[in-house]
Amino acid sequence: MSEATTTIKCAGCGADVPDIVGPTHAYIGASPGCWKVYGDVLAREYGEYGYPECHRLTIDAYAAQHPGTPSRRSIQSVAGHLIALHVLFEQNVSAAEATRRIGAAVAQAESFHWLEPPSFADAMTVLDVAATADLETHQRVVRAWAESVWHAWSEHHETVKLWARM
Repeated sequence: MSEATTTIKCAGCGADVPDIVGPTHAYIGASPGCWKVYGDVLAREYGEYGYPECHRLTIDAYAAQHPGTPSRRSIQSVAGHLIALHVLFEQNVSAAEATRRIGAAVAQAESFHWLEPPSFADAMTVLDVAATADLETHQRVVRAWAESVWHAWSEHHETVKLWARM
């Protein structure tokens, strides 16, 4: 993968990310440069930070901020990650419980439908997390990022709450 000195707007979050040629995800709507930054953040969480409690938020914030285009897999992904953000922030459950709730809700995935994505212009992005230098700051910034993504989806909170009750 070649490194870039120029940037482009990420197709998902809108952040200025490296303009590179590289892999992306099959249905998460991220530009290659943003996908690479996310991979670097995950590598730090798995390796250097030993899988911190905030990892659940990292995954949910990124996926919800990169909804892709209307398709069964995108709809299910966004629904599951928004359900996780809902139960984590609104019901104050553990990461393990959020994961269990996603599984229970996804079993009813035929009830999900495409939610028109919001603007993420005022939301933080994975770039904010990538810029952190230590675990404490990383965890604080991940939480703030996830809260900003959840807030961006506020128009759809009632729908997500209904899905979370399934």
